[in-house]
Amino acid sequence: MPKNLVIVESPAKAKTIEGYLGKDFQVMSSYGHVRDLAKGDKAIDIQNGFEPIYEISDDKIEVIKTLRKLAEDAETIWLATDDDREGEAISWHLLQALEIDELKTKRIVFREITKKAILKAIENPRKIDIDLVNAQQARRVLDRLVGYEISPILWKKIKAGLSAGRVQSVAVRFVVEREREVEQFASTSHFKIKALLTTKAGKTFTASLPKDLPVEGDAQSFLETCLPASYQVKNIEVKPGKRSPAPPFTTSTLQQEASRKLGFSVSQTMAVAQRLYESGRISYMRTDSTSLSEFALTSAGDAIVGNYGAEYHELRQFKTKSESAQEAHEAIRPTEFTVQNIGGENQEQRLYELIWKRAIASQMADAQLEKTIATIGISTTDVTLQATGEVIKFDGFLKVYLESSDVEEAEDDDNKILPAMLVGEGLGFNWMKATQRFTRAAPRYTEASLVKKLEEMGIGRPSTYAPTVTTIEKRGYVAKESRDGKKREYRELTLEKGNIKAITLSEVFGAEKNKLFPTDIGMVVNDFLVKFFVEIVDYTFTASVEKEFDEIANGKKNWHKMIDQFYHGFHQSVEKTQNVDRSEVQKSRELGKHPETGQSVVVRLGRFGPYVQIGEAEEGAKNLNASLNKTQRMDTITMEEALELFKMPRPVGEFEGKSMVVGIGKFGPYVKHDSNFVSLPKDADPYTISEAECTELIGNKRVSDANKLIKTFEANADVKVLNGRYGPYVVIGKQNVKIPKGKKPAELTLEECLALGAEQADKPAKPKGKWGKKK
Repeated sequence: MPKNLVIVESPAKAKTIEGYLGKDFQVMSSYGHVRDLAKGDKAIDIQNGFEPIYEISDDKIEVIKTLRKLAEDAETIWLATDDDREGEAISWHLLQALEIDELKTKRIVFREITKKAILKAIENPRKIDIDLVNAQQARRVLDRLVGYEISPILWKKIKAGLSAGRVQSVAVRFVVEREREVEQFASTSHFKIKALLTTKAGKTFTASLPKDLPVEGDAQSFLETCLPASYQVKNIEVKPGKRSPAPPFTTSTLQQEASRKLGFSVSQTMAVAQRLYESGRISYMRTDSTSLSEFALTSAGDAIVGNYGAEYHELRQFKTKSESAQEAHEAIRPTEFTVQNIGGENQEQRLYELIWKRAIASQMADAQLEKTIATIGISTTDVTLQATGEVIKFDGFLKVYLESSDVEEAEDDDNKILPAMLVGEGLGFNWMKATQRFTRAAPRYTEASLVKKLEEMGIGRPSTYAPTVTTIEKRGYVAKESRDGKKREYRELTLEKGNIKAITLSEVFGAEKNKLFPTDIGMVVNDFLVKFFVEIVDYTFTASVEKEFDEIANGKKNWHKMIDQFYHGFHQSVEKTQNVDRSEVQKSRELGKHPETGQSVVVRLGRFGPYVQIGEAEEGAKNLNASLNKTQRMDTITMEEALELFKMPRPVGEFEGKSMVVGIGKFGPYVKHDSNFVSLPKDADPYTISEAECTELIGNKRVSDANKLIKTFEANADVKVLNGRYGPYVVIGKQNVKIPKGKKPAELTLEECLALGAEQADKPAKPKGKWGKKK
């Protein structure tokens, strides 16, 4: 047996490290945490200083048995979990669960999985840092107390199955408050003035009025003033400028840029980054530091000089703004700056290239710019137009990378480059337009911009951002959705060829792509917590708790005392809410009286979501009610919109002797025919779609289904060979079965399909949780 046992969190990490160590080392995985707080309300001994009671997770019992046996036979056990609080806690739990001698146990840490880093860690072992462990314990205990004491109250007062979390509830509050801010925003309009002019050399460019005009009458008057005008260059100002590169990635900024540039969700970004880290491609991906090691600075500099030239290199060391950041840790960077293309899986290559470009760019020279501002005089008024242009004199870091922004692009871009012109030069006039534009509300959050907000407010840490966002979506408090925009009219006045022409145009505005919307249940729960547990969803309080965790991690605070100080005030709030009447929780809203029957029309939150009800519920009577559409909400739906819901389901005619009915379900509008459902396309209106259109949709669906079917079996109708999104597969009842390479789907027999199903069903289940994922 090998003399040394190395324990890490994930099999992928274990495989990479084992390749760097000799035959005397065996590397095994714990598959994440091996112990957690006991289930139920007995997990924390509140009377005994909030002492946590841990138990080995059901799915880790066999893992612990295996590791115990290997630990008994090994001379030295190396605990090589991640270099952060979670990793430290995993090592500590392993020490306890394996019941191994501390004297033959060594803790090693590294922030990249390379041979050099692993061997250096082996040469510099240390003991488990109990302060880091205690900070993790404090977070886990406090969050369990919050969840287990508030959740039963939510079940009693609102709806069964609900839960609350310290950081998650604050994240939901951000989304709810932004939604209400958007809804209450009153847009105002203004008119932008832009003119197309021509130099003596025949080159055209645009110039704008620096100040917008408030109403159409002002725009009309200004254009009338310009009717007989001539135009002349009054002044040209040339200003040198520069742009500096952004620092290398932290966890938060990586999630934001991967969202903007690659369209990744925050959880997807972290999953791909985890694979890159475990395969030795990047440094540790949970960090809030922007600093780089001396080795990384030298390596990046060599790569820049070699690829672009010495004039492109500028040594930079960024200081992290976050008070809690550990400068000893590094930003996210490639382990080898000479490698830009790693090949393999597409997502991994794209994210790696983003990390490589950002890290390389951070060590490159500023981009040198030249900004030109031309002031254009109008002969009939003292008001002037302005034209701007920008020229890049030296590209510097822009040769590699430019950071994206969450701010929407300006509707009227400046000229990139202005044509040559002289002061005093007369200009030709082509046209001038006054276009109506509208102010916008603050944008709804994306997953990445919500993470940015949490970081700015000091709420959460790199290891918690992605789980927080994922949790509030899974709990149904927040939904990530794309929504179509609405049409609106706007006015445009054009001065051209001595005439002013005014027209009304239309545009689509307010389209949303992958934005976070609060659900009705999310808003009800948020309002309840804000009213009765304000300290839990208070931004400054939540941020101050994070600072206390940092103090515990630095050995400056006792974690038991910190929990004790929190708990007593919190528990008093819990006891007070026991007396809160359910009627105080806003779960229904009366919209008014039905125009025909005079009955009350009420929107309520029910077991299966929000719905509208006409009349009071009477025993034995069938209630007249209808579910809200996906885009409708309890607090904003109008009487008119509510009454429209009762028009569904709507009979539209017959096809093949059977009725067709249009309705709106959980997944949108549909047409039902002969127990089959066909989704309506996005541009189809369920309230007006015709019989002929429904018939066509049903026919198209039949063709699509026929193309999907490869093979059926008379002897067993439950078995089919189908074409799927990712290729052919076998369906056996509710089981989906992969078809091995080399097998031709159309030639599979019933016996072969059943054998494949049995073989794949017998495969042992993987341990719960993704490799390397910390529970």
